[in-house]
Amino acid sequence: MRVINGRLMWIVLCGLAISAAITQGADFKPIFDGETLDGWKASDMSYWSVRDGAITARATQQHPVTTNQFLVWQFGQLDDFELTLKYRITGTPAANSGIQIRSRVEDDGHAVGYQADIDLAGRYAGALYDERGRGMLAERGQKTVVGSDGKMSKTPLGDADALMNNIKKGDWNDYHIIARGGHIILKVNGKVTAEVFDNDEKNRDLSGVLALQLHSGPPMTVQFKDIRLKRFKLEGRKKIVLVAGRPSHGYGGHEHNAGCLLLASWLNENVPQVYATVYMNGWPKDPTALDNADALAIFCDGGGGHVAMRHLDQVDKLAKEGAGIACLHYAVEMPKDRGGKNILGWIGGFYETYWSVNPHFKAEFKKLPDHPITRGVEPFAIEDEWYYHMRFVEDMEDVTPILTAIPPDSTRKRKDGAHSGNPHVRARMGMPEHVAWAYERPSGGRGFGFTGGHWHYNWAHNDFRKVVLNGLVWIAGLEVPPDGVPSKTPSIEELEANQDYPKTDRWNPEKIRALIGQWNGS
Repeated sequence: MRVINGRLMWIVLCGLAISAAITQGADFKPIFDGETLDGWKASDMSYWSVRDGAITARATQQHPVTTNQFLVWQFGQLDDFELTLKYRITGTPAANSGIQIRSRVEDDGHAVGYQADIDLAGRYAGALYDERGRGMLAERGQKTVVGSDGKMSKTPLGDADALMNNIKKGDWNDYHIIARGGHIILKVNGKVTAEVFDNDEKNRDLSGVLALQLHSGPPMTVQFKDIRLKRFKLEGRKKIVLVAGRPSHGYGGHEHNAGCLLLASWLNENVPQVYATVYMNGWPKDPTALDNADALAIFCDGGGGHVAMRHLDQVDKLAKEGAGIACLHYAVEMPKDRGGKNILGWIGGFYETYWSVNPHFKAEFKKLPDHPITRGVEPFAIEDEWYYHMRFVEDMEDVTPILTAIPPDSTRKRKDGAHSGNPHVRARMGMPEHVAWAYERPSGGRGFGFTGGHWHYNWAHNDFRKVVLNGLVWIAGLEVPPDGVPSKTPSIEELEANQDYPKTDRWNPEKIRALIGQWNGS
């Protein structure tokens, strides 16, 4: 009986172990398709190809590498993550490579930052190096604590030679990289080779690109395959993912990419508790994009072309997990019968065709409610394409109007149409309408709807901008500062940067500069 029980116990334990392994494996998602370099880019692609299911970089006598080459993953950036891959390096003993994590790409195409090192001779394999930065952080077999002053304290964590003997020269090896905050662990073939606690806030990187290196030097071949990524919830920070739609309205209008980049930069510069990242030109191709998001903000064209239309289940899941959801401008609109119920549950209200309208007018916000999103915001007036007469949840339960104005009667007199006018709107002549709102979902999590944002230069209005920044911080579950989220008024050059279309005569910098001064009293 004891033997049977022992066998049963062994079977149960094995089952639990297998189940745990399957669950852990399910968290990883492939970011290389094994066939193409789709999503990977280098300044010189002539060194890179796919061979035998692996990303392959080659240097030959006929095509030597005189400066380090880097193949950069284009679909996302790394924050707190776990990465697994297999690598193989062949050539002369001087053959050298590496995996750049949380790095940045300089103008010359060189990736700068943390590098999980690879070489054939065994001098650097399994070490953590800071490329073009602080140099060697931890050699193979070392644990390093980097102090806030940048000084390093190094202690052994294993025998460097024994760890090298675990690495197969000229054959495939498993590289495993874990990064959570300033704590980075490298493993090769299941054994920890280096560990770093980086407390140097001035020089460490908590986010950045992933890149593969082909080092300058003699002929060599380095290959990478089975590249899989998993993300962790950030420690001590909230992650806000901004999804920008494709270009649509010409220069200065519906500038989703440029607008999201500005919003993310203001958040990252002024709110230490936030990490904001932007996915441009449509729904993220990064399969892990939302895996550790605390909030999702969408700025895109709406209707049937809304970027989330084919991803309703994914956003529903995020909302059910308590993440905040914000929709900006046209992104508040989804078809009533395809997405309407979803977005209503995410943010408490949405633009319903033949019910809501989208005129351009100067809205005057004379009185603001007492809400975290209005902190530091003064009453203001601004012209935009303000959508109004939203379809809200019944009795506006759990909805707090944030911006309310009385539209001119002329905006209600347009002909009937999906966006122009309808009898319901005409019956409300002279009545107030809500154009921005906050929603606290009964099941948990927060939503924010903001219908302005047609004109890109409106981001230079201090109060207009602060409402949106406050809203994004609020949906992420953070306390909005007493005076709201601070941010510097963007310059004309900053507003002109990253726009989707060539500049036109409609964009008059002097006129815009004067308007900004009028708005902000300068």
